[in-house]
Amino acid sequence: MHRFANPARFLRLAQAILPWVSVACALSLAAGLYFALFDSPPDYQQGATVRIMYIHVPSAWMGMFCYVALAVFSATALIWRHPVADLLARSTAPIGAVFTFICLVTGSLWGKPMWGDWWVWDARLTSMLILLFLYLGYIALVDAFDDPVRGQRAGAILAVVGVVNVPIIKWSVDWWNTQHQPASVMRMGGPSIHSSMLVPLLLMAVGFQLYYVVAVIYRVRGEMAAQKLQSERLIRLQEKTDASERND
Repeated sequence: MHRFANPARFLRLAQAILPWVSVACALSLAAGLYFALFDSPPDYQQGATVRIMYIHVPSAWMGMFCYVALAVFSATALIWRHPVADLLARSTAPIGAVFTFICLVTGSLWGKPMWGDWWVWDARLTSMLILLFLYLGYIALVDAFDDPVRGQRAGAILAVVGVVNVPIIKWSVDWWNTQHQPASVMRMGGPSIHSSMLVPLLLMAVGFQLYYVVAVIYRVRGEMAAQKLQSERLIRLQEKTDASERND
């Protein structure tokens, strides 16, 4: 892990895998969308509205995955002062927030024809909404202090503490009587949905996962470039200050 604390080494690895991951992402999403829209059958109860599942479910998985990744990166940055881990955490938070937002919006669109309402205070829906607030809280905290180190530490603590919400999301339908259906893919007895629906669902999930990798790489590269520019500005400012003091 500490081998990749060197930003230059991380960038070399990211540059090597980026083209391959980008192509795999595009192929997975293209295949997933084709099977989801043109090959998978409508549900016998829900009709064509079941196709929202192919965006909604992978977005929910990614919302939870990204938060676990955010918590792991934050803990790594807190404990070992890993510089790249902090950049990975900062880069993961907006991506996870977008996935969580998409999950909530598509869930609302799916819930209207199925439940007769855009929103219900269901345990899983409410815990997903809390997840979105945790993402937004992290993003706000890291930029809330004049000292970047204090902001990063405060955001990391929130991320680590907030990870307790992830198992609540996962098992809320089992712990409480909710309107949300129980797990039909990640379950002890194996998936309970037909392969004609499972294949496009998994393809979309893989595509979303690969998109996360691509987006994180681009965001980390941007963060590193911004830090480098900031350091160069500070050096030039210090040089000007030193020159002015010598002239005086």
